[in-house]
Amino acid sequence: MPISPSTRLGRYEIRSQLGAGGMGEVYLARDPKINRDVAIKVLPAAFSSDSDRLRRFELEVQATGKLNHPNILAVYDVETHDGAPYVVYELLEGGTLRERLSDGLLPARKATDYALQIARGLAAAHGKGIVHRDLKPDNIFITHDDQVKILDFGLAKLIERTDGSEAQTDVPTRRVNTDPGVVMGTVGYMSPEQVRGRPADHRADIFSLGVIIYEMLSGKRAFHGDSVVETLNAILKEDPTELSATTNRNVAPALERVVWHCIEKSPERRFQSATDVAFALEALSGLTSQTSEQTLAPLASAPTRLKKREMLAWALVAMATIAALLIAALYFRRALEAPAAATRFFIYPPEKTAFTGAFAVSPDGRRVVFRVISEGKALLWVRALDSLAAQPLAGTEEANFPFWSPDSRFVGFSAGGKLKKIEVTGGPAQTLCDAPDSREGAWNRDGVIVVTLSPLSTLYRVSAAGGAPTSLTMLDASRKETFHAHPRFLPDGRHFLYYANSGQSENRGIFVGSLDSKETKRLISTDAHAAYSPPGYLLFLRERMLMAQGFDADRLELTGEPFPVAEQVDRFTGAHLGLFSVSETGVLVYRSGTAENVQLAWFDRGGKQLGTVGPPGAYFNPWLSPDEKRVAVTRDDPQVGTADIWLIELARGTPTRFTFGPSVNITPIWSPDGSRIVFSTNRDGPMTLYQRAASGAGNDEALLKSDHPKAPNDWSADGRFILYQDRDPKTNRDLWVLPLSGDQKPFPFLQTEFDEFQGQFSPDGKWIAYTSNESGTWQVYVRSFPPSGGKWQVSTAGGAQPQWRRDGRELYYISPDRKLMAVEVKGDGSTFEVGVPKVLFELRVPGIPGPRNYYVAAAAGRRFLVTSVLEEATPQPISVVLNWTADLKR
Repeated sequence: MPISPSTRLGRYEIRSQLGAGGMGEVYLARDPKINRDVAIKVLPAAFSSDSDRLRRFELEVQATGKLNHPNILAVYDVETHDGAPYVVYELLEGGTLRERLSDGLLPARKATDYALQIARGLAAAHGKGIVHRDLKPDNIFITHDDQVKILDFGLAKLIERTDGSEAQTDVPTRRVNTDPGVVMGTVGYMSPEQVRGRPADHRADIFSLGVIIYEMLSGKRAFHGDSVVETLNAILKEDPTELSATTNRNVAPALERVVWHCIEKSPERRFQSATDVAFALEALSGLTSQTSEQTLAPLASAPTRLKKREMLAWALVAMATIAALLIAALYFRRALEAPAAATRFFIYPPEKTAFTGAFAVSPDGRRVVFRVISEGKALLWVRALDSLAAQPLAGTEEANFPFWSPDSRFVGFSAGGKLKKIEVTGGPAQTLCDAPDSREGAWNRDGVIVVTLSPLSTLYRVSAAGGAPTSLTMLDASRKETFHAHPRFLPDGRHFLYYANSGQSENRGIFVGSLDSKETKRLISTDAHAAYSPPGYLLFLRERMLMAQGFDADRLELTGEPFPVAEQVDRFTGAHLGLFSVSETGVLVYRSGTAENVQLAWFDRGGKQLGTVGPPGAYFNPWLSPDEKRVAVTRDDPQVGTADIWLIELARGTPTRFTFGPSVNITPIWSPDGSRIVFSTNRDGPMTLYQRAASGAGNDEALLKSDHPKAPNDWSADGRFILYQDRDPKTNRDLWVLPLSGDQKPFPFLQTEFDEFQGQFSPDGKWIAYTSNESGTWQVYVRSFPPSGGKWQVSTAGGAQPQWRRDGRELYYISPDRKLMAVEVKGDGSTFEVGVPKVLFELRVPGIPGPRNYYVAAAAGRRFLVTSVLEEATPQPISVVLNWTADLKR
């Protein structure tokens, strides 16, 4: 029964009923304490005993109460009346977007403005871990002064983390049927993943936003059938009519492309954050007129929808950059005077290429260097931010982890086991020192480069003119540190930030080191690198949220509280490197996206895909069980910066977790009888060898510990030996053998000044194939076991990741241009014969040497299980923000 006027709920006096719905009744009330009108939502007493409905109501309160944003309905109070809970909200004057749309489509400028406000509100909610999941015109309120308010987080999905665990609350409801047990959301605005009943994250809201924008621009539903079933099928299988073919022919093609990018069927192909949608809409704020349509008309000249979708990346980068070029040009011409507001646009990869690896903005904020892959080959490119064109840097083939000189003239990088530099305007690359597998460095004005020379080592210093590197930092055994990486100089050029990894999650974080002292200082706990940004901020990742916190670079102290800057920022989990960079002039670049971009797939010798295994994920190091019924694989967790081993049943594709963090657990290998799995973990400090029953029963057992990082490579077919790699600071990566009988004392198989790793026993146990850089490039070799002095080179033009066919008559490896190669081999006594390498097919893998990307099935080399990188139909761009701190002053 409705509550009568003049009734008091606590201190609030009911004036009249405003409405009613499945989640409660809404009243106009007066708050005499502060003399204002408010809105009150009351759950009817008849339903207060319904635990599910009551739980939904409480979730709405919790979700909305966590948010404080001008585009989200504000919560003032929560109380109970006669056993029924109620919530006090701000009172809004205006109407819903549904009411606005009853008169037909909206002008493009008005629709763009509303969409931008919705995107900003969603970005704030997603930043708090809240997904709306029922976004629709009925839940969008437009005030009389055209301010947008998002209503009804009653279906919100709260993601609360405690002690590293994730608890998700799913509310089973649908607007067309609110009975328990049906799918979530409102028909016509639900994302495909919601329709299928699958877990929905923040990208479901982005899909719904795209549907709403479409309706605002066309006056028609994007997905609509004569029945609920037909509408759901349309969401799953059909594309809406082109906006240019609806009643609104004046929509700018660039705006239309934003809509298509929001409503991609696959979440991975949509915008990856509401912040990025807002960026795109802001860039369009001046491009929604007829003039802009004529300006961008050539981008929409393709005759079919397919071609338009294929051109999406190039249209978006053109649209965003054109909108920003004038401001960017002004920005770069006024070196001492920053623009009044932040300016945002995107950088897309050059045509017929894809982003892969790290990128960096120059200290002067004028250029971005990034790594792309084209036709299987990686190369560095440079793009001036006040230009539409990017230029390749010749001489940077297979380069990675680029970083800048302080004068923005040179780019440093790692390639071919060397640390190199190259002038950005062109010229030959210059080698600075040996670096087996280095990460990016930091370069100060005194010509000192601080760099990690290999993935699991400490920091070294080397002259920018070249020379022998010298050790700079030392691992702290008391904190069980495993490596130091990702240095960034502070303004004085003597102190630097760096990331210290540890087998204990509480000891990982950002430290300050010095060129003049061995003393260090811990700043903050995080699982990826950090960077300093003038005038005084520390930028770092917290899970996948880019955060900023005040930082006094003179006193080396943090100030204030951290606050979010951008969401869903991508990262390299194994390298603990966030995909963001900031200049000395306030230019911030970052890339959003998902790390769940690898699919385990079966291929035949001709490269034909035969099927997939399990869902996509951040996978590497697959290893089939001896009976080939399961695969053990390492899977990164980009949210918390760890990795674990998962087992996937091939018949059902069902993954189950085998190891559990917070440590990094990687590189699984099966025992020949399939009873045990040996793997590498940093739970005790440096990566060491552990084993566990393949059934999952029992506890993990330490197999081999030492002060050097280790990783298992192979298990001999007779079960007698485990071949593993050991990283010694003096001799780099070496191959060792662990006997599993007798005194079980390890002995070296190959220990030189070069890197030898990725060792594999031949099926008869008489030979070991491995990867080495002794020739200056990665090549595959074979030696006898036990070693007798003979050595044979298998690859001819570079290679890594060797594996044997089960009969020992063929070896496989991956070439530098990412092709799977096959070589006929024959071992007889003390001699070994090597045939001519043949190309089988091209792989979609990150590159060599890399972690293991494939596994050879037992069927005479006719099937290969590959960790294949999924191709992006719409490439995720690099987001650029000029003068990023300007928004902090608003």
